[in-house]
Amino acid sequence: MFEALREAMIEEMTLDPTVCMIGEDVGDYGGSYKVSKGLSEMFGDLRVLDTPIAENSFTGMGIGAAMKGLRPVVEGMNMGFLLLAYNQISNNCGMLPY
Repeated sequence: MFEALREAMIEEMTLDPTVCMIGEDVGDYGGSYKVSKGLSEMFGDLRVLDTPIAENSFTGMGIGAAMKGLRPVVEGMNMGFLLLAYNQISNNCGMLPY
């Protein structure tokens, strides 16, 4: 399954220059599940962006990037920490139309 996700990312990033990946260790390390392994060499550090361990922050970055026309894919390490980022999705992103 991880290889299928990696192939899909490569395909989309090749076809669309607005697709980017944001998350912890997605650059040189290749992500915690190796889905993004080699993507930073293929597409550069601006499209495969390593972030600190701050799920709330980089989820907000992804929402802001989408608002400006990019198509970000946000990768988090584990579900326990991603629950912290749910505020960005449910409250901040959900309230944008209002």
